[in-house]
Amino acid sequence: MLESLHAGLTGLTTFSRALGNISNNVANLNTPGFKRSQVTFQDLLYNQQQLGGNGERSGGTATGNGVGLGATNIVFTQGELRQSGNEQDAAIDGRGFFILRQEGKLFYSRAGQFEFDAQGFLTTRASGARVAVLGSGSQLQDLNIRHLLVSPPKATTAIALSGNLSVNDGDNQHVISNIGVVAGNGSTAQLSVTFTSNNNVTPRSWLVQVKDQAGAVLGEGEVQFQGDGSPAGGFEELGITFTPPGSAAQAIVLQFGRPGGFAGLTNFSAGPESTASAVPVDGIVAGSLAKTRYDEEGTVLLDYSNGQVARAGKLALAQFQFLPDLRQEGGNLFRNDTGQEPTIGTALDRGFGRIAGGSIENSNVDLTQQFSELIVTQRGYQASSQVISTANEMIQQLLDMKGRR
Repeated sequence: MLESLHAGLTGLTTFSRALGNISNNVANLNTPGFKRSQVTFQDLLYNQQQLGGNGERSGGTATGNGVGLGATNIVFTQGELRQSGNEQDAAIDGRGFFILRQEGKLFYSRAGQFEFDAQGFLTTRASGARVAVLGSGSQLQDLNIRHLLVSPPKATTAIALSGNLSVNDGDNQHVISNIGVVAGNGSTAQLSVTFTSNNNVTPRSWLVQVKDQAGAVLGEGEVQFQGDGSPAGGFEELGITFTPPGSAAQAIVLQFGRPGGFAGLTNFSAGPESTASAVPVDGIVAGSLAKTRYDEEGTVLLDYSNGQVARAGKLALAQFQFLPDLRQEGGNLFRNDTGQEPTIGTALDRGFGRIAGGSIENSNVDLTQQFSELIVTQRGYQASSQVISTANEMIQQLLDMKGRR
């Protein structure tokens, strides 16, 4: 009967610890990237007792010593993904862990609640650990965008002209005004181009004059057309030099089209008015960083107010052949303490999952399952306590029998 007391006590102890594991799972129901754990039970050593007998084989009994708690296993199934409303957050849809670096140590996590700190580093909001990206030579490095907060300007180098300079233009002149160009220092200016018919001197010829917004002539030339209405050879472009206020001189080429092509300027008798227009081919004003985001491969994309997009690096991911070797550290972090060599890569490469930007991975805790295990644990605890109560009553009865002698 004393053995029964001991066995019942091990049941109480074991089920209490199992309840603690369930409590931890339920408490982390809304913890991003949390992986639930489950406990295993194992029976304790048995007491073997041989019974006497005259035959070759003699009987025996084995009485157990109760139950103990085995290993606690982490369940690495994936949780559901949900949008977080923060473009800097990221979730892994598939295999892999984010790689975090803090105080010279490597950590791994499925929780992608990220932000850029005051120094420009991509970090976790929970611990401030820096998120690793894959550099040249597959080396891990921190991501810093402080030097990428501004998209530099780019000076205009070419202007493309298109449309028709009509043979029947009654004004014999066509002006294209307010052509916006960008200077090397990021400022903008307006140019104008005037086409004057030179058909009386040279058939299908137009004189070209380019002026700045103050009316100063920047360049002059001529464009001639073939019989099919396309620009003649040797008259495909006109180069000018423009010196914006406060900026260095820059060369700009006016592109009229090519012989036999009709995407540029043409010279048809399509009507009494010309329809030629001009569009800068390049030239970008300075822009400020407007938004950061990720593509499915984990590339960090920077969107600027001037419409430009820069690529700052790719999020580094790690995966392990034996996940149970990882040790939970708290704060949604795992440590690799066994020396197991991880596979390092990026999303959508070598079996890694894809990156879902602006999303986080929910906990994989199934509340229905936890409540079911809670009921079983509670019943096991009640049964163990009942065993102790019964054994105690039997011992009391035995003592009472001795007292009545």
